[in-house]
Amino acid sequence: MPLSDGLLSSGVLVIAVVVFVLMAIPVIVAKFLRNVEAGEIRLVSWLAGGTVTYRGPGKSKEIPLLTTGTTISSKVINVDLDITDQTADVDDTGTPRPIKVRVLASAIVSVGDSDVLIKTAANRFFSKQTADQMNTLTDLLSSSGRRAINLLTHDQLFSAKATPSASRALLPAAEGALPVRQAPAPVVPAMHSDGTIIEDEDDPLAVIIRKACSRELTDLGLIFNSLNIKIVQSEVAEARRRQSAAEAQANAEIVSAMQARRAKEAQLDAERAISDKQRELEQTKASNAALIAQAEAKRQEAAGLQRTAELDATQIAQARANAAIVRLDAEASADAEAIRIRRIADATAESIQKVNQAIQAGGEAYFRYRQIEMLPSIAPAIAQALAEARMVTISGGDAGAPETTTNNMVSVIQTVMAAQLVSRGGMLDGGAGAAKPS
Repeated sequence: MPLSDGLLSSGVLVIAVVVFVLMAIPVIVAKFLRNVEAGEIRLVSWLAGGTVTYRGPGKSKEIPLLTTGTTISSKVINVDLDITDQTADVDDTGTPRPIKVRVLASAIVSVGDSDVLIKTAANRFFSKQTADQMNTLTDLLSSSGRRAINLLTHDQLFSAKATPSASRALLPAAEGALPVRQAPAPVVPAMHSDGTIIEDEDDPLAVIIRKACSRELTDLGLIFNSLNIKIVQSEVAEARRRQSAAEAQANAEIVSAMQARRAKEAQLDAERAISDKQRELEQTKASNAALIAQAEAKRQEAAGLQRTAELDATQIAQARANAAIVRLDAEASADAEAIRIRRIADATAESIQKVNQAIQAGGEAYFRYRQIEMLPSIAPAIAQALAEARMVTISGGDAGAPETTTNNMVSVIQTVMAAQLVSRGGMLDGGAGAAKPS
């Protein structure tokens, strides 16, 4: 039993030693290798007096009891500045005419890069309280800013960079003319107190402040990084700003008025074009209506001519039909009349033939009988003929004048009687009474 207890105690002791060693090694290593975070600088001083600088992120080598270490911030320090002072303006005669200005800016400083500046910052700047650090930087930069303002004129202070190609403001042009540009004001370069020109790659105020406070910042182990000017205020600048705002407003109103005028002109042109198109459309409609009316009139005229032609054709056809009817009637009447005349001629010829036959049969007796029968009717005609007859009796030959006269009178009487017979148809009527057509 005692042997087993001894072995157990030895095992526990070994385990305890191992655990202690495992726990002590990280602590010892942490003491020898200290973490240096980003944005920090670790200064380790040895007994011999040397100092080693470690910039984070990384590890610093330290030996307890043999080294002393301190940590400072390597981050930039932002210092707000509110500077009020007067500029170095002069009038045309050289008399100083300073202008009171107020500058609101933000300066950025940081610890220097060299080991000497880092050690100086650790001893002179970071050894102070945080509030004292900010007050120190504010006073140092404000004093440098006031000296810079005293060296600059108002226009130099308000110009971010002195560039000849600065933008030019557009001026309102005359009606209908092209806009003209205002000539840029002459740029006066920033000058130092000794007459040297300040570099124009940066803002003149920042350049002067950097050069004015560089020695003081170096004494604190710091360097000047940049200066951001937020606001520069002055009565002159405010007046100019109001004037610029008024000019910009006037220019904007002019541009707006010109745009409104152009829009109105475009609208009027569009309305004029629409009116012209409408007028052309109305004219086209009127022309088309006139053409349609003319076409309708011609159609009606053609229809009238067609109706007239149809009426004429109808009348001509009717006339032709009537003429044909009349012709047929005339032909029928002529045929009937011809038939009647032929019949009368046939009857007359037959009666004459019968008269001749009767005369041949009856001889002189029948002729005398007819003469006696017609005497009452032919006597006046004979008397008329004898009264109108101009007989000249010329006797010659064996017959004497009385005989010749008597023969002439008999000839006249016979002629009258023959004419009466023919004209009246006495002989024909009496002898052809049975041959008349029924």
